[in-house]
Amino acid sequence: MDTSQLSRLRFAIENFVILSDEDWSLLIPHISYLSLKKKEKWILEGEKEKHIGFILEGNMRHYYISDGEERTTYFYFENALVSAYFSALSASPSKLTIEALTRCELLSFPYQVLASLFEQSHAWERFGRKLAEYIALGLEDRMVKLLVLSPEQRYAELLKSEKNKIIERIPQHLIANYLGVSPVSLSRIRRRVSSKK
Repeated sequence: MDTSQLSRLRFAIENFVILSDEDWSLLIPHISYLSLKKKEKWILEGEKEKHIGFILEGNMRHYYISDGEERTTYFYFENALVSAYFSALSASPSKLTIEALTRCELLSFPYQVLASLFEQSHAWERFGRKLAEYIALGLEDRMVKLLVLSPEQRYAELLKSEKNKIIERIPQHLIANYLGVSPVSLSRIRRRVSSKK
């Protein structure tokens, strides 16, 4: 773990709230480096989340199991925070699994340390609120798109959004799973969308 890696984590946190050097120094002793192999799990359904991760390199996804089938609901890339956040927040077993899609390098710190910082520092407390708001907005956006848009419309949204890393770096069968369609249906959707350009 070097200074540049720590700086990347601080920059990601400061997308939510600016930290003084004193506030930042409260977290540093609790940060550790972690490497995950491809297909290795960050957390399994039924486990309690205890950490927050920050991806330095690699891709991850989170998914639920429904009727014995995986339902991919989110992808993570470098410079993103990763956690089964609701499990960490409630100290309850996670309902989702998060796995590495590639070899991943992460920085990690205990959620309980972060929670204690909420009590020690106004800036960290503000970060906790901003992070919760960010997660809530993302969940609502995902829910609305699943309920309102057709799979073809959801695919078109991916193409023109800031989420184009999904198109560029995620295997097609997982994109299909994320959109709620079969790989064959996704191939048809891709052809139709391409023909409209």
